[in-house]
Amino acid sequence: MPRELRDVVFVDGVRTPFGKAGSLYAETRADDLVINCIRELMRRHPELPPDRVDDVAIAATTQTGDQGLTIGRSAAILAGLPRSVPGYAIDRMCAGAMTAVTTVGSGIAFGAYDVAIAGGVEHMSHHPMGSGIDPNPRIVAEKLVDPSALVMGSTAENLHDRFPEITKQRADGFAVLSQNRVQQAYRAGIIQESLVPVATRSVELGWGLATADEPPRPDTTIEALATLRTPFRPYGRVTAGNAAGLNDGATACLMAAEAVAAELGLPAAMRLVSYAYAGVDPEVMGVGPVPATEKALAKAGLSIEDLGAFEINEAFAVQVLAFLDHFKIDAEDPRVNPYGGAIALGHPLASSGVRLMIHLAHTFREHPEVRYGLTTMCIGLGMGGSVIWENPHHRSALHAADQVAA
Repeated sequence: MPRELRDVVFVDGVRTPFGKAGSLYAETRADDLVINCIRELMRRHPELPPDRVDDVAIAATTQTGDQGLTIGRSAAILAGLPRSVPGYAIDRMCAGAMTAVTTVGSGIAFGAYDVAIAGGVEHMSHHPMGSGIDPNPRIVAEKLVDPSALVMGSTAENLHDRFPEITKQRADGFAVLSQNRVQQAYRAGIIQESLVPVATRSVELGWGLATADEPPRPDTTIEALATLRTPFRPYGRVTAGNAAGLNDGATACLMAAEAVAAELGLPAAMRLVSYAYAGVDPEVMGVGPVPATEKALAKAGLSIEDLGAFEINEAFAVQVLAFLDHFKIDAEDPRVNPYGGAIALGHPLASSGVRLMIHLAHTFREHPEVRYGLTTMCIGLGMGGSVIWENPHHRSALHAADQVAA
């Protein structure tokens, strides 16, 4: 029988402070990071009966060790959700949490779920990028992809080759901007709103409490970045300063049918409009957000000019600049990553998609003049993912709600 699709909302999102690999969370389990996020979501929303959570989707790029055992289900149990709440693991490399959101969002729209939790975790201290994998040798031997496609930093160098107008100086300038915007957001108390304090353990130092992101370097200057080595290519352009680092962290969010959220008294921070994933040449995976965004816009019947806010994952500065150049958006446009991004905050792979959504939700709350916004990211092995959201606080949306109430 035909079904009516339901409107889907992003209710709320939280995350742990992000740590540097081998540092803050070196002796803390990955699953405990995401468990803290699930518990905090439920604590913040006592209006949500735990048994109304229909599923828990948690992403991890490396699904072994403390990121294994179908982490969505094991984390749900350990977080104290009822045994009746199922869960599963999901993987789309860097876009794991984004895919968790769009997957449960589709289930909600279809009517399979009313409320679900989606998120991601990556503990790069315990699971360095590429650990435990065994790529089929034919992928390189048969020249299906260039060997550089398997090294993310090399793909960023390839992107510089493809777009020579994106110089190292431009990339460094964008990196400084990201650091400065994160510092300003911390000073304004914006980033702290979504952070979940995490107890940290160290045999040498004892117990501690993580309350702030570890990676930001507020004293970064373009002069200092110019001196950094280029580890992926002699005389290259990609450095530790204009790329996201190796990080540990977790995120989680509540997704719900809009009518169910209203019934339960849950807030609606963003409304899901459309999403799309696209494939590109793996050797230049950083360009993936461009076709993904074009597909998402076409599905929504919108144009790039309709978007008033952009959250672009800063895996590498060159990748963000390639996106902005394509759509003719200035790198310093205040609509783009206004609270900084992964170059400063860190990029714990599969968790980062929800971090983008948390930032966009804050922009929507503070800017009712903005109606539509975008979260987008590049994905390893040559993909991009984009999600378009509508601001429920937008003046026209509020006016329509008033008319319905009348």
